[in-house]
Amino acid sequence: MAEAPVKAAEAATGEAGRFVTGSILRHVVVMSATGSVGLMAIFVVDLLSLLYVSKLGDPQLTAAVGFASIIQFFAIAINIGLMIAAGALVSRAIGSGDSVGARRLATSATLLGTLVSGALVAVMLPVADPMLRAIGAEGEALRVAERFLWVALPSNVLMGPGMMFSGLLRAVGAARQAMFVTLGGAIVTAGLDPLLIFGAGLGVDGAAITVCVARATFALIGWYGVSVRGMLARPRFDHVLADAPVLFRIALPAVLTNLAPSVASAFLAHVLARFGAEAVAANAVTDRLTPVAFGGLFALSGAIGPILGQNWGAGRFDRMRGVLRDGILVTLAYVAVVWLALVLTREPLMRLFELQGVAADLFGFFCLVAGGIWFFNGLLFLGNASFNNLGFPVRSTLLNWGRATFGTMPPALLGAAYYGPRGVIAGVGAGSLLFGTLGIVLALRTITLLEGRAGPDRPDARPVAADQAAETPQTGAMV
Repeated sequence: MAEAPVKAAEAATGEAGRFVTGSILRHVVVMSATGSVGLMAIFVVDLLSLLYVSKLGDPQLTAAVGFASIIQFFAIAINIGLMIAAGALVSRAIGSGDSVGARRLATSATLLGTLVSGALVAVMLPVADPMLRAIGAEGEALRVAERFLWVALPSNVLMGPGMMFSGLLRAVGAARQAMFVTLGGAIVTAGLDPLLIFGAGLGVDGAAITVCVARATFALIGWYGVSVRGMLARPRFDHVLADAPVLFRIALPAVLTNLAPSVASAFLAHVLARFGAEAVAANAVTDRLTPVAFGGLFALSGAIGPILGQNWGAGRFDRMRGVLRDGILVTLAYVAVVWLALVLTREPLMRLFELQGVAADLFGFFCLVAGGIWFFNGLLFLGNASFNNLGFPVRSTLLNWGRATFGTMPPALLGAAYYGPRGVIAGVGAGSLLFGTLGIVLALRTITLLEGRAGPDRPDARPVAADQAAETPQTGAMV
């Protein structure tokens, strides 16, 4: 009987070493592509939800959904931080061959993540009003946004474990199953949103209810995925207590890292609120459009984490460098295509979301400069993913907060003072250039540091095995 948990763990991680051999570029592209499908599905229906609300013909309602989304991003950022920590620990355990330890860590992380998700709801709901006021919400937009949060925010109790399940599936290389988790919630949203907003006449309240149903679907599909793969064990209190410090040692810096963009987004909403509801509405549209357009970069940063973690566990520093090199090339190619698409479709998008005046001008300018901004954002994402999965989470925290403060606030204020709403976007772009470049350079140096610590007996210093010889030219070309 004692062998059963071990066998279950081995079954859950039967594909444990898939990232330590084979084409690096293929691993990066496959993991990113499957991640993009799920992520973009969520982002597309979020954008559709905002489109439905914009069709109600009131910019105040569009602004209200934008304000509420910013507040929700704080909770989501914390969920993501916990997911990153769990994925980093589990993928490294798998890479080193410790399948039993990986299963134990996955169980502890899921339980702790669920508890934190519930605590966030209890803390944030009572202060929803002052938080919304702090970012510039007032009048009808404030009232609608607060009501939206009281309906949607409690579902974070489901969103937290759902995201954890998706991250754990990625940690073992089950990209397809992880994709189904996010895709399922997205499909529910796409079908239910118009029925509740227009069919039932619930308006913004219908959009909030849909969020809850979609998150429940998200959690159920994720639970099914990890259960089928035998990734979770019966939780033990002593294991959870012992694993908590290890998890939070990575999670806390990762949470701080992911909170930084939320703080920056809230600050930008506050600055743009000075230019009226139309500017806030345009910002809400760009906030929803950006993940759709550049969702591949989010997926890419999530994809390289498990690949780096497994290769670090296996001591393959040559392949770790290849992951970053391929990541940069994929980022460049992806951004070039998306940037061209935004430039060509900016006018139809303005009409689709019924943006006029200040809103149309601000949105059009965003489409013209977004590619340059997001290439460097993508480099920062790659750097942060590297730090979080290689034992240097504080570096990603410092970089993200540097970008959210020094790289966002002074240039945004200066841009607003001299060039109006357009200047806000231009200022943010300047900060992205600086911190994106710094992030990727530090990530490459971090791998060199780890390689030096490993010494001359590391696996990649030894001759390449016969079954790996075929991959050597392609891998070496990227190093």
